[in-house]
Amino acid sequence: MKTMPSTKSPFIVAITGASGAVYGTTLLKRLKAIAKIETHLVISDAASKTLSHELELSPREVQKLADYTYSVHDIGATIASGSFKTIGMVIAPCSMRTLAAVAHGLCDNLISRSADVTLKERRKLLLLTRETPLNLAHIRNMASVTEMGGIIFPPVPAFYNHPKTIDNIVEQTIGRVLQLFGIVDENQITWDGKQ
Repeated sequence: MKTMPSTKSPFIVAITGASGAVYGTTLLKRLKAIAKIETHLVISDAASKTLSHELELSPREVQKLADYTYSVHDIGATIASGSFKTIGMVIAPCSMRTLAAVAHGLCDNLISRSADVTLKERRKLLLLTRETPLNLAHIRNMASVTEMGGIIFPPVPAFYNHPKTIDNIVEQTIGRVLQLFGIVDENQITWDGKQ
C-alpha cells in the first residue's frame, strides 16, 4: 500500500560550530510556525558544543524544533540525494570550515554533501557566514560559492528598525533570510525610505 506524499515542502537547515547558533535555532522556530514547511536538520559536531556554550541547549533540545533530524555523519541520508526535492538549504551559522568544504565540493559530511546537492540541483543555498576579519581564503571561498549560485549572507545587523534587544537583531536577520526564499512575515520591518 502506497503512502500519500507529504503536502509540506522540505527545507534543510544546518547548524555548524561558528558562533551564532541562535540564528539556526531562531530559523527553526520560525519555520516550525509555517504549516506548509517541514524542516530537515543537521547539526555538526562542533555545533553541539556551540549550542551548549552560547544557548545552554543540547542537540536533542534543538532537534525537537525540526520535523526530521540526521547525523552529520550519515552521508546516505535522504537529503543527500538530488531526487529528494527541497525548497533549498540554509546553513546558519556557517563556519569557515564548512564554507571551504562547500566551495571545494568536498562532500565530506552530510552538511557539505547536502549543500553540494542543493547547488547541483539549482536550488537555493544560503550561508550565514560567521567570521571577522576575513582572510583571502575566506573571500575566495565566498566568491566560489557565489559563482556556483549560492548566496553568502553574513548576519550583519540592521539598525533602521531601532532594535532594542539581541533577539530583535536576530529576528530581523532571519526575516530577511526567509524573504529570500519567498517566505514573507507581515511583522518584518523593511526599509521604506521614510523612517
